[in-house]
Amino acid sequence: MRTARITLYSLLPAVPSIVFAHPSSAHVTSGTNALSEIQIKSFVPYTSFAATAYCQPQSTINWSCGQHCLANPNFQPVASGGDGSFTQFWFVGYDRDLDEVIVSHQGTDVLTIVPVLTDGDTASLPLDPRLFPGVKPDVLVHDGFASEQAATSETVLAAVRNATAEFGTNRVTTVGHSLGAAISLLDAIFLHLQVPTAEVRFVGYGCPRVGMGTFVDWVDTLPIEVNHIANKKDLVPILPPMVLGFRHISGEIHIDEHNQWIGCPGHDNPSPSCTAGDVSLVLNFQLSDHAGPYDGVVMETCPSL
Repeated sequence: MRTARITLYSLLPAVPSIVFAHPSSAHVTSGTNALSEIQIKSFVPYTSFAATAYCQPQSTINWSCGQHCLANPNFQPVASGGDGSFTQFWFVGYDRDLDEVIVSHQGTDVLTIVPVLTDGDTASLPLDPRLFPGVKPDVLVHDGFASEQAATSETVLAAVRNATAEFGTNRVTTVGHSLGAAISLLDAIFLHLQVPTAEVRFVGYGCPRVGMGTFVDWVDTLPIEVNHIANKKDLVPILPPMVLGFRHISGEIHIDEHNQWIGCPGHDNPSPSCTAGDVSLVLNFQLSDHAGPYDGVVMETCPSL
């Protein structure tokens, strides 16, 4: 990871990609919707791609990373990189079954990311207009996340352009868990602006709040499909705190204590079926929920063959 703000202990869319089903249980409150089993299973490939980003680049470029790679056997990697320390692992490739280019970024363990996201010195800054052409200067994001995304932006962009040309697709999906989800959300916006002919989707897991109100309102105007999945009492999705001005993009799906997947419209839906209404920074969270499981897949580890 590149900045002290991310690595620290030194500092202690508007258009959702799922059409939600009608409520199926008393645990689902007004204004939310339970996903059907078919809808839940549509996330299976992306969940495995997010988990795969925890594997070393030499494994992902050869697609030899155990069960996570085996879950998507028709994936063709085209580029990978990162060192897992100053730069998160990442990979880009083409999935024949989905007919999509996949961009995935590694996350970080919960004990590393929580301190920075609870730090009162959490800073925001405008997005770089060189990477995000046309963005207004009042669109503010977490500076550490923006720095991490910028570090690999040009390399990822070149790999995406090569992959879309080689495989004849304009569909691109960015995925990630934790810090990787934050990077991948910014990647989705970046790739939409840099490759406007691409159909871009973002699928994140355990994603923290990436930007301020101006940011999430702007994302709502972009033709990007977005979903971010929060597991039970995971603390990370309610960080940085809203009191600092941070907000979540639309498209939340909350896995509740009954393992239902609940669609939560809007930004930080306050329903008790959704993360903002269910998880408390002070009273009610569980660090172990950050890694999952997400429909059986556990993040933060790379299985061996």
